[in-house]
Amino acid sequence: MSEPAHPRDMYFEDYTPGREIRTAGVTVTEAAIIDFALSFDPQPFHLDAEAARAGIFGGLIASGFHTMALTFRMFADTGALAAASLGSPGIDEVRWLRPVRPGDTLTAVVQVLDARPSTSKPDRGIATCRYTTLNQRGEAVMTMVSKQLLRRRP
Repeated sequence: MSEPAHPRDMYFEDYTPGREIRTAGVTVTEAAIIDFALSFDPQPFHLDAEAARAGIFGGLIASGFHTMALTFRMFADTGALAAASLGSPGIDEVRWLRPVRPGDTLTAVVQVLDARPSTSKPDRGIATCRYTTLNQRGEAVMTMVSKQLLRRRP
């Protein structure tokens, strides 16, 4: 089977082990870091640049949860989930490897590790994917493994 012409046309059958989907980038601003932290992770090294300079990170950093959210948004923006996503039963093995700082530009590589059809529901399958989020220097800042429920091709 040939790969779909566009990620928006992807179904379970297109999530073949080894396949990689690369995202466009997003630049993280100081304002976005602080806004996210105010709502979801109100720690001084995410909220206050001056306090953060005196801390172990030597400056303001994004919440790891912010990095996860940005990573998933970048993947969703590829369109790879548009036709077939049925949600996710969870994320495993989340690792925050390097701080994300104001001005960093992130991209992600999503690699399919495994895909198996459902034994109880023949209209769907589950793909296991490793997400690697990179900064502008190509350094991994976060990794996670996620399972994605997907419709099979009609």
